[in-house]
Amino acid sequence: MIVNRASALKPGMCGDCKPREACGVFGVVNNNGFDIARMVYFGLYALQHRGQESCGIAVTNENGVIIGHKGLGLVSEVFNDRILDHLAGTVAIGHCRYSTAGGNSIEDTQPLMANYKGGRMAIAHNGKLVNAEEIKRSLEESGAIFQTSTDSEVFANLISRYSIKSDDLEDILVKTVRQVAGAYAAVIMTRNSLIGMRDPWGLRPLCIGKLDDSIVLASESCALDAVGATFVRDVEPGEIVFVQDREIRSIRGAASGRPRHFCIFEHIYFARPDSFIDGASVYRARLEAGRILAIEHPVDADLVVGVPDSGLTAAIGYSRQSGIPYGEALIKNRYVGRTFIQPQQKMREQSVDIKLNALKEEIEGKRIVMIDDSIVRGTTTKKLVQMLKNSGAKEVHMRISSPPVKFPCYFGIDISAENLIAAKKTIEEIRKNMGADSLGFLSVEGLMKTPVGARETGFCAGCFTGKYPINQETKNRSVE
Repeated sequence: MIVNRASALKPGMCGDCKPREACGVFGVVNNNGFDIARMVYFGLYALQHRGQESCGIAVTNENGVIIGHKGLGLVSEVFNDRILDHLAGTVAIGHCRYSTAGGNSIEDTQPLMANYKGGRMAIAHNGKLVNAEEIKRSLEESGAIFQTSTDSEVFANLISRYSIKSDDLEDILVKTVRQVAGAYAAVIMTRNSLIGMRDPWGLRPLCIGKLDDSIVLASESCALDAVGATFVRDVEPGEIVFVQDREIRSIRGAASGRPRHFCIFEHIYFARPDSFIDGASVYRARLEAGRILAIEHPVDADLVVGVPDSGLTAAIGYSRQSGIPYGEALIKNRYVGRTFIQPQQKMREQSVDIKLNALKEEIEGKRIVMIDDSIVRGTTTKKLVQMLKNSGAKEVHMRISSPPVKFPCYFGIDISAENLIAAKKTIEEIRKNMGADSLGFLSVEGLMKTPVGARETGFCAGCFTGKYPINQETKNRSVE
């Protein structure tokens, strides 16, 4: 039984101004007798940056029954001690969500509960299936009824369908993942086991950790650190990991032989800087991006500042390479989260003042280099340039530690074509629109020199280049 909590969503900060991540997932098999619900709670807390609209936890209790709680809002808003005390069990998964596929309603909140021939299961999924609608239509023609608008329910229905003719869960899951196309990192919980799955391109991250005899799955390694678990390895692209008791079994789920296409925006913006993803440090990638940016777009200035939070590390790299001192000029209100979204443009612009404020004594009379990780619509950037100039900045030079975002994302990042200022304007036109004295973006070639881009394993940079790892034939795949 899953208990739903529909708390009022807070209006949020400039959701249109930055790309938005879909979700964070966390799972654990408890072999140590610890408080499993609180462990998942702290894991989700560490992954809160990946989704702030809703969250949930599901556990298998001592009677083998899956119970849970979920609601709209932040982890700290949805859960309290009384709720967590009720969620005692041996296997648990959790999810925090930003809706890229589906709506933002309590029905779409995860983990998603479903039935299959082997019993009950709970699913938490990060990513987006590009052939979800084709699969839904095919399943609906066979009598399936979808109760949510999430891609996670596609997984649930496929698992249920294939379980009719098979009792082998491994076989069922292999057949399931070979039908879907797109990005996914998913955790699935049955009565006595935990399962992790990653798409064959490795677009979305998923890693394995260990805490004494317990096994943990998480979207990022920072969540392992938060609960005291030791990083073991990343789940490989196309891999399905089965965890039961103290045993980890691994099988190849999706077709092998595809080149890795990890989403480059994980390192640019989404992931926490203290995470390691696919063996690469997020912090080092951002630091190096800032250093290369300084080489590509030097400028005479007095102070380098970063836009909190994801622009700070690149700003340090820019400062070190350029020799221009790094300083604080923008102060962030920590009590205003990424969910602070207002649909009206006027309120979007006003919300920047609520979230960020300028240190006038650090800015006045100085030539400022302001570093940010990306520009999507440009609403926030324009407001920040104005804020610095109103605080007495002599010049404001914008530097962006990624290439211009010109193309939409189809794999779980909320970037739509109509919102992309770089798809409609030249860099000079964007500069004029921002009111900046100069504007420079990291080149695609420069991005490939960072620790992430320089690796032999590939990445998806479709939002910069328009080249995607999944072709139309794959997108049109339907249920066999």
